[in-house]
Amino acid sequence: MRKEGIRMSKIYDVIGIGVGPYNLGLAALLEDTELDAVFFEKTPEFVWHPGMLIERMDLQVPFLADLATFADPKSRFTFMNYLYEKDRMFPFFFHQHFQIPRQEYNDYLQWAADQISTIRFGHTVVDVIDQKDHYQVVAEETATGEKVYVKAKHVVMGTGNEPLVLDGMDGFPNEDVMHSSRYLFEKDHLLKAKHVTVVGSGQSALEIFLDLLEEQERQDMKVTLFTRTGGLFQLDQAKFAQEMFTPGYVDYFHQLSLDQRKEALDTLKPLRKGIDPDTLTQLYTKLYHRTAGGENARILIQPMTEVNDIEADEDGYLLHCRQWQEEHDYTYSTEKVVLATGYKPHIPDWFMDRFQDAIEWEEEGMYKVSRDYHLQFKDEREHHFFTLTNLVHSHGAGATNLGLSVHRNVHIINTIAGRTVYKNQEDTSFQQFSMKHFN
Repeated sequence: MRKEGIRMSKIYDVIGIGVGPYNLGLAALLEDTELDAVFFEKTPEFVWHPGMLIERMDLQVPFLADLATFADPKSRFTFMNYLYEKDRMFPFFFHQHFQIPRQEYNDYLQWAADQISTIRFGHTVVDVIDQKDHYQVVAEETATGEKVYVKAKHVVMGTGNEPLVLDGMDGFPNEDVMHSSRYLFEKDHLLKAKHVTVVGSGQSALEIFLDLLEEQERQDMKVTLFTRTGGLFQLDQAKFAQEMFTPGYVDYFHQLSLDQRKEALDTLKPLRKGIDPDTLTQLYTKLYHRTAGGENARILIQPMTEVNDIEADEDGYLLHCRQWQEEHDYTYSTEKVVLATGYKPHIPDWFMDRFQDAIEWEEEGMYKVSRDYHLQFKDEREHHFFTLTNLVHSHGAGATNLGLSVHRNVHIINTIAGRTVYKNQEDTSFQQFSMKHFN
């Protein structure tokens, strides 16, 4: 796809900052509209979680949660069109699975990115200046260090998440103590070890643990899993529970007070923090077969365990642990550590420098966001700063769900255009969450 040059004298309708699946979907939906856009991404090409593209692992949401289907099933950027273009329609049909491999999802996103004319890879946004009736975005080209200055009526910040590593667990060599985001990059080092410990309670921890069990059959290696949760609990995939990922529930959640939203998030933990049931079944089946005839499983799975510190010693590392239910502290020796401790929103330094005092905050770390996903400024304005990052407190569990990302992008596009470019889905759940419809 030929990319037009950046027009620095023009005021674009929107500039996107960062290109992950969310902003990639926004760029795809904008591609065939009259709206002028440009998207900046610091990496040289599109790669989705490259350190976690483990073979045999599927995406947790159905393939319909692609870049475009919920907005326009006829779009050329749907997953079904990807299959058609790649001559994989019949294999997918016979495969008969609603979920798709993570590696194929990554290839689909790369296929879409290659066709979108508005994306500029290798450009890091280093500043955004509020010019009262528009924004000036400053992007630095990675290869040359040259800066470009581009104007836009609206900005969409999609800077994603960054690895969450607790204090006391950083500063060690990557080949020894690594975040799960680096798993495949460091896997060769792990396979040389006699003992690997995975720390985490979520999907990534289980996927890594399962992958190491596959390798264990060829390696003389012990594998340990420490989880803080009370057990390996599965994601709630019941039909009515999944309605919490509908636009109707987002409408309801957003109008609650902050305290009510926090309380609601606590009740929705099984929808947000669980493990895919198929992954748990794979693990249990593997361990059952492995131990047939009295064979040793060569694993340790210890729930209710916090890892509070890591200390290097001559044999590798000592983990300072606490079994929180029994209130028992102990140390555990291992050679390598994988920290599947999740992610936190990545908020660029320039954002806080430029906008911290200009916007409204609900609480420290929680900026106030409209239903249409733009930040609430202290002054009235028509040039909006939209965010796709750090939205759980304002829009609920679905803020990080791929199935709702297209719905979010429809809201943003329609707000920017001042008209209905894409239809928003209505009557999306059988449950009624609010009493207001009785009035």
